Amino acid sequence: MSIQLAEYNDILDELGEQASDVLEATWHDAVRVFTPRGLEVYIQGAAGLKALGRGTDLVVSFIESAPQVARELGEQAVSELLSTAIKMYSKTSAAVLSLLFSTAPVAARRLGELELFKGYLGLLDHLLAQAPRGIRPMLEKIDVLLGYLTLGGLRRWAMWGVSAHRTDFEAQQLYFSLESPEAQAVLQQERRGVLFVDVQRRLIMYLRALWGRDFFLRPTSGDFETRAGYRPYIEQYFIHLPDAYDDFREEGAEPVPALLVYRAAAAHSAAHMVHSRLDPEAELTTPMQQMLIGLIEDARVEALAMRAFPGLRPLWTSLLPADPDAGEAYGPLFDRVARALIDADYRDDHRLVTMARERFGAASDRLEDPAMAREIGLALADEAATLGLDFNPRTDLPSNAYRDDNRHLWQVPEGLEDAEYLPGSETQVRKYVSLMEMLNTLDVEFAGDDAQEVWVLPTELYDDDGVTFNEREGKEPISSPIHYHEWDYQTQLERPLWTTLLEKHPKSGDVDDIDAILERHKPLVRRLKYLIESMQPQGVVRQRKVEDGDDIDLNAAIHAMVDIRMGQQPDPRFGIRTRLQLRDLSVVLLIDLSESTNDPVRGALGDDENEMTVLGLAREAAALLADALAKIGDPFAIHGFDSNGRHDVEYYRFKDFDAPYDDKVKARLAGMTGQLSTRMGTALRHAGTLLGRRPSQKKLLLLLTDGEPSDNDVRDPQYLRFDAKRAVEELARKGIHTFCVSLDPHADEYVSRIFGATNYMVLDHVARLPEKLPALYVGLTK
Repeated sequence: MSIQLAEYNDILDELGEQASDVLEATWHDAVRVFTPRGLEVYIQGAAGLKALGRGTDLVVSFIESAPQVARELGEQAVSELLSTAIKMYSKTSAAVLSLLFSTAPVAARRLGELELFKGYLGLLDHLLAQAPRGIRPMLEKIDVLLGYLTLGGLRRWAMWGVSAHRTDFEAQQLYFSLESPEAQAVLQQERRGVLFVDVQRRLIMYLRALWGRDFFLRPTSGDFETRAGYRPYIEQYFIHLPDAYDDFREEGAEPVPALLVYRAAAAHSAAHMVHSRLDPEAELTTPMQQMLIGLIEDARVEALAMRAFPGLRPLWTSLLPADPDAGEAYGPLFDRVARALIDADYRDDHRLVTMARERFGAASDRLEDPAMAREIGLALADEAATLGLDFNPRTDLPSNAYRDDNRHLWQVPEGLEDAEYLPGSETQVRKYVSLMEMLNTLDVEFAGDDAQEVWVLPTELYDDDGVTFNEREGKEPISSPIHYHEWDYQTQLERPLWTTLLEKHPKSGDVDDIDAILERHKPLVRRLKYLIESMQPQGVVRQRKVEDGDDIDLNAAIHAMVDIRMGQQPDPRFGIRTRLQLRDLSVVLLIDLSESTNDPVRGALGDDENEMTVLGLAREAAALLADALAKIGDPFAIHGFDSNGRHDVEYYRFKDFDAPYDDKVKARLAGMTGQLSTRMGTALRHAGTLLGRRPSQKKLLLLLTDGEPSDNDVRDPQYLRFDAKRAVEELARKGIHTFCVSLDPHADEYVSRIFGATNYMVLDHVARLPEKLPALYVGLTK
């Protein structure tokens, strides 16, 4: 459900008239970028700043800047910003804190990553203790400074000013306001060639043009102590690149522009994401073996990329320095091996280089096999052991600027390492056991669809109610896990195979509950009967009053002749056209089964005179609609969904198209339960996939929901809204019409942007849902 500002009237009174007016003006933007929990932090943060008694300007600057920071980096960045301001409260003035808030959006936009923003806030807190008079002039120039410097460069620039003018306050202010020659000189010294934030979008489009898919790029977290920064790396499906690159210069060669270095690094890492896989025996390899396997893997993915895009060869070759006379140290030796593997014109007689080139050339027909890199790398490691050189994995590294550190080959992604079980990640095992083993050691008596192991008896054993244990204690999953992409509106890119959908068996309830619903709504059923009988008939239809018909309407022709004789203009539409009319339509009713559907609806009573829940009303509406559709004869399906993060979107089929509307379906409708969250886009895509298989000419997807898209692993409320909008657009391109019935009284704020201005209906009186839904269907399909 949407959160309204009117719910915080007490806080608005505390903030005062000016701050309240600003909050009302920014509320629309805040609702778009904050989750309900984030909105709570946002409003309480404004109230806390007001309670400090430092004036209204401080509160207003926070209210205005926080949504912009959250839009750039997420709502956690706002919490970090607020925490830093509270720590600085006792050490500086309200004017400086106001400046901190008002410049925070600029810093967030230029840094582009949460960890970098946290490092920036830490730098300000540290600088406040070392040079408090320098904070204000530096914040006033922060847009200029971050336009030229990385976070590491900004830190070194600031620390130089602190050490040079620690006791000279006047010179300190001149330095931090960029008005002294020393400030300009150090700025030029620390200035980098090209900043990541300035080329990020161009790099994303570059990779999309090469591979026809989307990649996600982030800056590495700084270069605080040196100008070198970190090497690129791949982690959690993100490519991390240094936050700045200088032009690459090699003696005797033309310098390579920093933008081309970025392209080389991005293309190399993207090639890894397309072609590389986690090494299954990573724990058994030594650091030397990992280094040489990584060198071969780098050459393998680059060879595959250059096969598709030959223009990458000169780019990568120009960034691989190699000197055949560099000696026997491992670092230069690795550079020589790397160069020899992709440059056929490079000459080097070292036995390790020669062996690497020969083995790699002999395996050129196996480039698609990731195991090839491991085989050659292990052989090279054995040869390297005979060189008699000491290897230090921290210092003996290749010197090329664009290749990543290959950690993705050896490290299990964070979050999966300690996870015992991820839904859909393992195949369910069915194990046959003896009766005594079943009775004495069974872990869970009634296993569900997500059970990792289901025990089965070799012969049937019946329980007291006549149901066998084999039927009761676990069923095979309906289908394997299904993966769908998801749309990221901030980067305007699709996240491939981002969500996992699991089809699950619906629970059964009491059929009498559905029969009681039909009995209770008997007057409505009678009205629906007349609506159904008024639907367009099937068969031969004669259409009168057409100009070019198949036959002549004699009555219309006589009237035309009379008009002619009377000197009047006759009606030329005296034809009759005969055509065959069929109701060629399939429909899916998709029901939101999230936890919020368990909320009671005021004014709606069930059979036991208790307040009806949203889920109960949805069940009644589904039962009445199913009864009407069964009488009309249109093929229809009733499905439901909920979600527990992107890895576990649960999908239930209560009735499929070809299944009859019988007691089994009614029992499933009676057993519907509400739990978890609402990842709407994935459910829409899956329902559209099933509906798209139907041969019908017209396809309708009817969504019934009580709120906006949300999930427990998404903090940006706009993210899932835009993904649902994208899913609706994808279905429209496939010829599937989507219509939403929302039970959220505040849904007008977002539902029209998702489904379109004419493709939704918001029920202000939720209790009328059982009456409205069948009538709506009849109106949509006439």
